[in-house]
Amino acid sequence: MHALSNQLTLGLSLKDEATFANFYSPKNEESIAELKKTVSGQGEKVIYLCGTRGQGCSHLLQAACHEAHQQQKSSVYLPLAQLISFSKDVLIGLESLDLVCIDDLHMIAGMPEWEEAIFHLYNKLYDAGGNMIIAANDLPKSIHLKLPDLVSRLSWGFVFQLHPLEDAEKLFILTMRANRRGISLSEEVGKYILTHCPRHMGTLCAALDALDKASLAAQRRLTIPFVKEVLEI
Repeated sequence: MHALSNQLTLGLSLKDEATFANFYSPKNEESIAELKKTVSGQGEKVIYLCGTRGQGCSHLLQAACHEAHQQQKSSVYLPLAQLISFSKDVLIGLESLDLVCIDDLHMIAGMPEWEEAIFHLYNKLYDAGGNMIIAANDLPKSIHLKLPDLVSRLSWGFVFQLHPLEDAEKLFILTMRANRRGISLSEEVGKYILTHCPRHMGTLCAALDALDKASLAAQRRLTIPFVKEVLEI
């Protein structure tokens, strides 16, 4: 209950679309399979994901929490980029959960109190039989953590480097998400969006969200002139 209270108080919610089913990345199938095993309690107790912004770490951590909920397991998603302005006490009691997903671990590098708090949570959760999935922008030894024992612990489990998406895969994801919203996105318009927007997947999905709302409001199809108008490109 303490963890749930923290989550509600801090406004940390999972995105509805952040599920395993909505994550398309053929090169990362092994990582996803292992994540599912960990969520179910059948796999590695600790998984460490590393990838740069837009490669899907946050999506996969939230997907793991959605999967845990479906299996009636307790879980929490902790994006440290949002939490470091709060007290490390938000971690108290989380060892009672089945799954703890920690995002943006690199954000606490060089912050002794936070590093120690994560280290102690890791040990308590491990001893209690829980599972942990952690994500950062680089390998454990490369994110400049100052606590050697924490670096050592993070290297114990599976460490997966997420593979970046190619443009064809990004276009496929945009088209898939558009179809699920009932939007007709032609290949020509999709390529135009991909060419003229930043190629970070989160930005591309945000652009699709904006286009969806605008097309509904204006009752217009997604054409290149309409995309240029809405996105101001």
